[in-house]
Amino acid sequence: MTRVLFVAAVFVLAACNHDMRWQPKENAYAGSATGPAKIPMDTVEFREWQPASPPVSMALLQRGQQRFRIFCTPCHSELGDGHGMVVQRGFSAPPDYVIPRLRNAPPQLLYDVITNGFGAMYSFAQRVPPDDRWAIVAYIRALQVSQDSKYAELTDAERAALK
Repeated sequence: MTRVLFVAAVFVLAACNHDMRWQPKENAYAGSATGPAKIPMDTVEFREWQPASPPVSMALLQRGQQRFRIFCTPCHSELGDGHGMVVQRGFSAPPDYVIPRLRNAPPQLLYDVITNGFGAMYSFAQRVPPDDRWAIVAYIRALQVSQDSKYAELTDAERAALK
């Protein structure tokens, strides 16, 4: 049995008589295939033109809430207080959205942080389209306002909408 395996191994190795130095190959630097690589679709270029903030509507806020829940709640939590599930597992906590620095920040800053990242937060430019980034910014602003709203300050119509 050992002889059979030895003979089979000799035949297999003899069949591998290719010397890769003599195989035909293409020069990567010659021909029309050279030049810069094609840019993938939906790639965000550095300092790309950014669309203007759309007008706030209920549809925009609902879209922002949906996208926020998908992309932001793992770190920021549903309330935006920075105590998401990832933070509970040991990741560094992001700031609470109601701190004065973020309340007073222009919407463009929030959009830029989503686009480029900041601190431990990585860029979401490849994951979140620009229109959805603006929807998330609008929803963050709604979260900020909702944290200080008192039930007694609501109108009768707003109270009825909550029930």
